[in-house]
Amino acid sequence: MKAAVIVTPGQVSLESVPDPSPGPRDVVVEVAGCGICGTDLHIMDGEFAPAYPIVPGHEFAGTVVAAGRDVTEVRVGDAVAVDPSLHCGECYQCRRGRGNLCERWAAIGVTVSGGAAEFAVAPVKNCFPLPDGVAPADAALIEPLSCAVRGFDVLPRRLGDHYLIYGAGTMGLMMLELAKRCGAASVSVVDPNPDRLATAVRLGCTASGAKADELTRPRGWDVVIDCTGVQAAIDDGLRRVAPAGTFLQFGVSEYRTRATVEPYRIYNQEISITGSMAVLHSFERAGELFAAGVLDPEVFISHRFPLDRYADAMAQFRAGVGRKIQISA
Repeated sequence: MKAAVIVTPGQVSLESVPDPSPGPRDVVVEVAGCGICGTDLHIMDGEFAPAYPIVPGHEFAGTVVAAGRDVTEVRVGDAVAVDPSLHCGECYQCRRGRGNLCERWAAIGVTVSGGAAEFAVAPVKNCFPLPDGVAPADAALIEPLSCAVRGFDVLPRRLGDHYLIYGAGTMGLMMLELAKRCGAASVSVVDPNPDRLATAVRLGCTASGAKADELTRPRGWDVVIDCTGVQAAIDDGLRRVAPAGTFLQFGVSEYRTRATVEPYRIYNQEISITGSMAVLHSFERAGELFAAGVLDPEVFISHRFPLDRYADAMAQFRAGVGRKIQISA
């Protein structure tokens, strides 16, 4: 089969690799759509992946074309979205219900071959069967949505709170859509990219600006969410949290990124700072939300590239052009 392969950091090529075969409790999925996200950029830049070469792609969905001998939950021909998480289920963190912090953490498209290929193999337990009417290619959005759902799991979610979101890329827009449905009094979005900001306005944010100084909320925001991973945005966001408010670090930063924290202010104003890592008991809920129409794929997916143009798609994503960029074989 054809697959995009990150051979070494900075080098990606289209290669012919062996077709995958399922283990007893695995399925092989013919990939209909595979999204590119910031994690893929980190892998391309030499972070996250423990070894190279690697076939990337952890956001994917498609049709089951082969099933292991012990698989009963799905059949050949079923459409599924795939949770890429590969938790060991045995370590200290897994035993405490924190599989996303697994001490042997692994993931499809990060530590083992992923969905930037014609076919991908996955444990059947990681498959969410898609209901009729959901296009498999569009359902690749379920994985990033499941990360956003996990993010909201760690937030207070009080009715009437005011939200400030940094970044109007895919994740920022998903956070916007979820905040609107969590009883937010207002949801403001900051992004220097005017095209992305226009999408936030289209989706109904309360206020928007290229920077937070353009917005007016003297008391600050109850919930501030960074979806950029950029130091300047994080530093700025930490200053915008209202007393008794919460700052969520959701965006994935480079390892070397450092932010400024004011301990006295955190103490004196009872500010909470928390993080959200990947997916935890949220994929099924995200699938149900997606099937119910919480996201409009036509808004979220801005570009679809063929597999043999994976390098071009990655370059466009790095340049910040578009929203969700997808690959299909």
